[in-house]
Order: sequence, then structure tokens, then C-alpha cells
Amino acid sequence: MASKIDFEKAKQVAQQVVGDVGTCVHGALCFIGDRLGLFKAMKESGPVTSDELAATTGLSERYLREWLNAMAAAQYVTYDAAARQFHLTPEYASVLADEESPFFVGSYFQMVQSVMSVAPKVADSFLTGKGVPQAEYPPWMFEASERNSFPRYKYKLVDKWIAALPEVVERLKGGGAAVDVGCGGGRAAILIAQAFPSARVFGYDLVAQSIERARRNALAAGVGDRVAFEVGDCVTLPSSKFDFISTFDVVHDAVDPVGLMSSIRRALAPGGTYLVQEINVSSKPEENHRALGKMVYSISTMYCMTTSLAHGGAGIGAAMGEVKARELAERAGFKHFRRLPIDDDFAVLYELKA
Repeated sequence: MASKIDFEKAKQVAQQVVGDVGTCVHGALCFIGDRLGLFKAMKESGPVTSDELAATTGLSERYLREWLNAMAAAQYVTYDAAARQFHLTPEYASVLADEESPFFVGSYFQMVQSVMSVAPKVADSFLTGKGVPQAEYPPWMFEASERNSFPRYKYKLVDKWIAALPEVVERLKGGGAAVDVGCGGGRAAILIAQAFPSARVFGYDLVAQSIERARRNALAAGVGDRVAFEVGDCVTLPSSKFDFISTFDVVHDAVDPVGLMSSIRRALAPGGTYLVQEINVSSKPEENHRALGKMVYSISTMYCMTTSLAHGGAGIGAAMGEVKARELAERAGFKHFRRLPIDDDFAVLYELKA
């Protein structure tokens, strides 16, 4: 027997869902704003009318006016009705326009548009239990991932994360070998090479386009001759070679996470360290009922889990938590597992040793 509907609660639910629909569509406008450089233009201009923004950008005033009204309705920009001016405040600019800012997350809109483009194929996977391979995603998916991770690496990788591992610092300063597995556009490996000029630095990734981008990034950063990037199967790494191995948001995506971590264990030089960075969520779903959990489970369904299942993989998903990380480390043969005492809203880090 169906329960009686509380109409007041149903009204509130409808308002919530309509708000979420608005958020989805607004995300498309934010993608456009990021792609066309509108947020950056507003950061430079200060308070601006739609006519002035059109003159600055060379874009259609009518489209800009509608876009600006949407941004104001979402409270991403402020609006002075008397002057008809829109203003991107410094706080919003640091999040949406400044890619050097530690708070920049504007690239997420590029990522969302990428995963939305394959939503019909993910829907089919609900019927088959299979998945959507990486090759089905547009190239800007991987560009978005690189843009998203770079601010974290720039402000945290060397000064906070690696600094919490004194033995690693000592080895890299002394010319040790480091490799970032699943390196994407190579930003982490490049920063390691810059911070430790004597170290030998490598990066492996399965996606050829990512490796090409990593090589270009290394040349632009002035370390093209000191970082070797290769396309490679990361479950067959060279044995006993590396003093420091890192994976950043990689294990939960892996087709064979135990095979990956076992290969990493074998690739460590005696006394070497493996740094695992994952998303700071709980292994208990009920503890993830918050904004971060909403985003993580959604992106996991649309990318992380499905790309693993596409190849018959484990399909762990992005919200694996510490319990699963410990289990995988034990199955891969690691004897030492320690969660680093680093307070971070988004990232959790584990130190593993053979």
C-alpha cells in the first residue's frame, strides 16, 4: 500500500530537483564561460556591462547579456541594476578565472561536459553491466583532469606531501629515481624534477595523447631533457628501479588495482616509498552524504568506475576510502601502510613500503 504523500514535503522536493536541474544547465554555461575566457575577461575588467564585455571579447552582446544574467542569478557575479554592471568578485575570480590560484576549480565544468557527452553510453552500461572505455571520451576530458590537478600539485606536492616523507626527500636530493604512474599531462613529475634537480624522473601513462602533452609541458617548463615520459602498461613496471613511486587518483580507476600495486611494489628499490593519493571520502557511504560525496559518486559513475568495468576490471570507483586502500595494499604484498597526518579537504595520502 502506497504511503500518503506529504504535499508540503513533496513541494520542497520538487523545488530541490528544479534547483538541481538549474545547476546542471548552469554548468553548461560555466563550461562556455571557461572555454571562451569570459571569467578571465571579467577578472581583468572589473565591473562591466554586457556591451562593454562584448567590445572586449568580440562576442555577441545578446548572448553575453543572457549569460551574465544567469551568472548573476546563480550569484557567481554581482549585479548593479542602476549601472547595469556585472562584477566577478576576487573570491569568485580565484575559483573560476585564475588557474594559478590554489582554489581554482573552473576546469571541473570542462570535465562535466566531457562525461555528459557519453551519458547515453553509460546508460547502456546500466543494462549490460559493462562500461565505457577511455577512448570514447573527448580529448578535453584529460585536459580537464590535468587543469584540475595542477593547482593541487603546485601548492601541495613538494612543500606538503613529499615534505612529509623525509626519507624520500633525502633520496631525491641525492639523485634517486622517481616515477609518477598514471602521470597524465606530467605536471607532478615536472614539479618533482624542478624541485630535485639531481633526481632521475619518469612518467608512465596508458593514454598516448596524455604522454604527448606531458612531453610538451616538460619542454615548456624547461625540464624536457630531465623527465622521461613513456606510454606503458603500468602493471609491468621495471623491477627494483625507483626510490619513489607515486599515483594520484589512479588506483580507484585501475582495471586491475592489485596487479598495478603489485607491479609498483616490485618496481621499488630496496627501502623505496610508494605514495598513494586518493580522494578524501569514507569507506562508509552514509558518511559521504555531503557535497563532496555527491560529486565523487557522480563522477565515479560517469568515468572512474565505468572505464574500469569497460575492460572487465574491478570497477572500485572513486569513493574507495581507507579501508579499501588498506585491503588492496595488503593483497599487493605491502608490509607497511600509513595514512599521512595531512589535513586536506579533498585529498588523502598513504605511505606504502614493501
